[in-house]
Amino acid sequence: MVVSLRKPPAAIDLEDEIRRLKEERNAVILAHYYQESEIQDLADFVGDSLQLSQQAKKTDKSVIAFAGVHFMAETAKILNPERTVVIPDMAAGCSLADGCPAPAFAKWLEQYPDHIVISYINCSAEVKALSDVICTSSNAAKIVKSFPKEQKIVFAPDRHLGRWVQKQADRPDLVLWPGTCIVHETFTEKKILELKVKHPTALVIAHPECDESVLAHADFIGSTSALIQYAKKSPATAFIVVTEGGILHKMAKEAPGKELIPAPGQDESCACNNCPFMKRNTLGKLYLCLRDLEPQIHLPEAVRLRALRPIERMLELSATAKD
Repeated sequence: MVVSLRKPPAAIDLEDEIRRLKEERNAVILAHYYQESEIQDLADFVGDSLQLSQQAKKTDKSVIAFAGVHFMAETAKILNPERTVVIPDMAAGCSLADGCPAPAFAKWLEQYPDHIVISYINCSAEVKALSDVICTSSNAAKIVKSFPKEQKIVFAPDRHLGRWVQKQADRPDLVLWPGTCIVHETFTEKKILELKVKHPTALVIAHPECDESVLAHADFIGSTSALIQYAKKSPATAFIVVTEGGILHKMAKEAPGKELIPAPGQDESCACNNCPFMKRNTLGKLYLCLRDLEPQIHLPEAVRLRALRPIERMLELSATAKD
C-alpha cells in the first residue's frame, strides 16, 4: 500500500477551502452516514448506499468527491464514466469487499451454474461484473422477492444480511457467500442484553449486517436510512442503536431530544463500533482530493460495462419491485 505524504497547508480554514474548491471544480460531495460529522455537514448529499448510488447517477457536476469507502466511489464511476471521481483516501476499503476477491468468487460460482447471482453493493467492481443484479440493505429483500421461487439464487458477500433476507423473502434456499462486516460482527447478544437491562424502555434498532443472535432482540431492523427514519417517526424516546457509530450524527439531527445509545462492541475499551475504513477519510484528505483531483477512481471499460448492467437492474427493480 502506498501511503500519501501530502498534507494540507497549516494556516488554512479547511471547511472554507473545501467549499471554495467545490465551486471551483464544479464538484459535488457525497458522504455516507458513517463519515465523521464534519464531513457529513459539508456534503451536498448524505445517504446510504442506495441513495448515494441514485444521487451519483443524477449528478451533472464535473467532479464527484466521494466521502465513503472504495466500492462506493467505484459505483459512482461505473454510473458516471465521463466524470472525475475522487476519494479522500484510496485505502478506505471494506471488509466485505476485501473478503470476496473476484477470482475466488468466480471459482466458487462454478458450483452453482443454474443460479442467478445477487450481490450486495459492498463488493468490488469486479465482483459486480460477475453478478446478475446488485442490491443494498434497503432493497435486498425486494430484489430477491422479485424473482420466482423456483429460481435458484446465490447471495453475496454478507452472510448475516443474507440470512435476514432469507427470512424476509421466505427464501431459505439462498446460497450464501460467508462474508461479514468487521464492525457489525463486533456486536454480541450478551452486550445487547446488558444494554436492555440498563435501558429497559429503549427500543433496539439494528442493521441487518448484524448476527442473527443480535437481530433476534431488535424491535426494528433496517438500512442506515431506515433506522434514522424509524427513530424520527417512532413515539419512543430512547433507542439502542446497533450499527456503525457515525449514524448517530444524522440521527440526532432528525430525532432531536431522543436518547440515542450506541451499542458497544465486544471490547468497550475500543471504538469497535466505528468503521476504521470509513474513518480514514478526514477534512484534510477531502481538501487535498478536491485540490489535486487525486486519488482518482479508474476502471477498465470492459469491467465497468459488465458491472453497470447489474447496478442498473438494481435501480430499476428497487423502483418497481413490491415489498
